[in-house]
Amino acid sequence: MPASSHHTPFADWLRGHAVPLTHLDREAPLDDLEPLRAIIGDARVVAIGESSHFINEFALMRERILRFLVERCGFTVLAFEYGFSEGFNLDAWAQGEGTGDDLSAHLAAAVPVGLDEPLRWIRRHNRTASPPVHFAGIDIPAAGGSLLPALAPVADYLRHIDPETLPAVETAMRIAESFAGGSGAVAAPAWARLATAEQDALSSTLTRLLIRFRSLEPLYVSRSDQHSYEIAQRRLEGACHADYTFRAMADLFAGKGLTADTSARDAYMAESVLWHLERFEPGTRVVLAAHNAHIQKTPVSFNGYLTGLPMGQHLHRALGDDYVALGLTSTTGHTADMPRDENTRFGFTIDATVLEAPEPGSIEAAFADAELGLSIADLHQARPGAHANPGLAPGPDRIRIQSAYLHTPILEAFDAILHTPTSTLADNLNIT
Repeated sequence: MPASSHHTPFADWLRGHAVPLTHLDREAPLDDLEPLRAIIGDARVVAIGESSHFINEFALMRERILRFLVERCGFTVLAFEYGFSEGFNLDAWAQGEGTGDDLSAHLAAAVPVGLDEPLRWIRRHNRTASPPVHFAGIDIPAAGGSLLPALAPVADYLRHIDPETLPAVETAMRIAESFAGGSGAVAAPAWARLATAEQDALSSTLTRLLIRFRSLEPLYVSRSDQHSYEIAQRRLEGACHADYTFRAMADLFAGKGLTADTSARDAYMAESVLWHLERFEPGTRVVLAAHNAHIQKTPVSFNGYLTGLPMGQHLHRALGDDYVALGLTSTTGHTADMPRDENTRFGFTIDATVLEAPEPGSIEAAFADAELGLSIADLHQARPGAHANPGLAPGPDRIRIQSAYLHTPILEAFDAILHTPTSTLADNLNIT
């Protein structure tokens, strides 16, 4: 493995503390992952990241960790960077509803971020397992691509519970349909082209609906039940957070965004994780899969500008040590850059970008200098004050995000880093 061009002091610590992993075979024994036990302890939520979507090695590593956490540590929920509203159909499929072929139809409109194989494994696992593993969506609808996956079931709910509000929901759906796309990369610029009166009508309508939902909870519950009410309200909250995100992204691209204004989506994802955690059986433990930039515990900044507070920061604040963040990264090979292109299905293309030698100060440079292959590093042991490491050199201050770098204090942002020496782009992505 090629080393970086500058010696990284943290590499000396990694060389002595990182633990090698054996393979990435999804069907192979899991014994090499046993060091994860000490890292996760009794955590209720363990997040597994990736420095880029659409990478084979990250997908395989996540699948192995999911198996380990389910089969050996008693985890019973997979939460994913996927729409909260849409997630209920996937959970029903994972519990055995429908046929195996139905999954492709469920996922046909979604960005292909590696959900197919984990769900198929869960469905197979659930045929003989007790208790079963559940799936939970946590994201705003359609990754910000459309409000309709949330608003359509809200309309169905209100049609029976509060039909007087249907005209308001239908107004919101009409406006939402006019700019809907496969992801936020399509919908956000289309939203920005709406007339200001339409943008404002959508926001005000959604806000009025949500306040009415919250104000009339006793009435709504008396006409339905508590669980149905809570799901419908959470769906409506997802539409509101997505609508806010459209406005925040448009302002950011126009150079007039408020500080950390893109945090609405991550806040919703964190709240969704906690929502599910409260409603599953006591003692439920959740595996959470999302991008490194969503699961990290520290703020996200680019070029010194605070752009967002990630889901992981919110979860760490709410759960403390019951939240553990495992970052995934690679040293060589290719990553998936995503240049914007509104003429494509999801609003971006995928470029297989060659990874250059790691940048000095990065966690990747430390792994390269240490000449480590497939491995895992428990960063708890490297933090200031760790009894065995007096005088340890400062930890890395950046990590890859696609082919660029996100500057963040790695020892604070993640509890462990899993490293694969080479990354390759997934095949058959079908995003055009």
